[in-house]
Amino acid sequence: MNLFVFGSSLLSCYWNGAATYYRGMYKYLHRLGYSITFAEPDIYQRWEHRDLDEVEYAQVIRYRSPEGLTELLQRAGEADVVIKHSGIGDADEWLEEQAPECRGNGGAPRIVYWDVDAPATLAWLRANPGCALARRLPAYDLVFTYGGGGAVEQEYRRLGARTCSNIYNGLDPETHFPVPVEASERADVLFTGHRMPDREERVKDLFLAAARLLPHRKFMLGGLGWGNRELPGNVRWLGHVPSRDHNRLNCAADWVLNINRNSMAHIGYSPPTRIFEAAGAGAAVITDLWPGIADFFMPGKEIMTAANALELVTIIEQTSPEARRALGYAMRQRALQEHSYEARARQADRILSGGCMTERPMMNPEPASIEAAS
Repeated sequence: MNLFVFGSSLLSCYWNGAATYYRGMYKYLHRLGYSITFAEPDIYQRWEHRDLDEVEYAQVIRYRSPEGLTELLQRAGEADVVIKHSGIGDADEWLEEQAPECRGNGGAPRIVYWDVDAPATLAWLRANPGCALARRLPAYDLVFTYGGGGAVEQEYRRLGARTCSNIYNGLDPETHFPVPVEASERADVLFTGHRMPDREERVKDLFLAAARLLPHRKFMLGGLGWGNRELPGNVRWLGHVPSRDHNRLNCAADWVLNINRNSMAHIGYSPPTRIFEAAGAGAAVITDLWPGIADFFMPGKEIMTAANALELVTIIEQTSPEARRALGYAMRQRALQEHSYEARARQADRILSGGCMTERPMMNPEPASIEAAS
């Protein structure tokens, strides 16, 4: 089956939080027999900061919007499935308007909207009912989203989607695995995430507050945008962290911290890529609170949770090295068994192949209101 994909970037993780997800999903879809063409715009200096020059599982087309998009859409019409990802960063509305036009009289190709930030997309749809995606949503054959559980699936159907299925983030054990590190690289706590308006306060109240309460501990902060923010003296800012360094940093920290954005934490059922990357490295993970954690990893046995800085400090100070290592091992085993990108790709394949158009994933809570997430 031939896929033609429009996405933010497969080759660069620079200002592109979906890179790990794209790579995991399309790598394993390719192994299931899919032929993949991935079109990405040359914007935000991603190309200059790319961490991959090519991948063996997809042909990557670099384009400069809007030049070339009309020709690319014509080429996409020759595929079996056309996928338009959310948040490409350039010409999104135009693509969302035009993608369904790739469908010929015979009903091929099938058109998929694949959302990699459902809270943001749904908030936009509610605020802009006349936008291209809101008007054209019923013309898409199906919607995929990488998180949000039953609440997101229900909301997409309410807005006109024919069907919606969660295809969650996962682990690629060939990419994220334990590696040796030098003693000089060690740290007590690592958090990696770009500075975002709806996450900054959570980082301040959890990560930075804990650093101030533990001046004798070493904290590392990775991600773009933190350079002009005042940081405690025991916090080392790493700047942009290329994907090739994720294993080393995750293995170098006693604890890897996950902090979701406000919208993701509110909706829940949205484990980010950093959790699975850390699990692959066998790291011990502490996460902030959000609904659905236990459907992915068991709190207290495979992952730790902290509602505030004091709880975070207690975990750091009172967990023995042996218990910490056992936690990381248990989380890695769970991820390998249940949360691999190979399993995610098989789920997507069943749906794309038409054998299970309304498939409901195992992790599907009773839908909760997501209005407040905006």
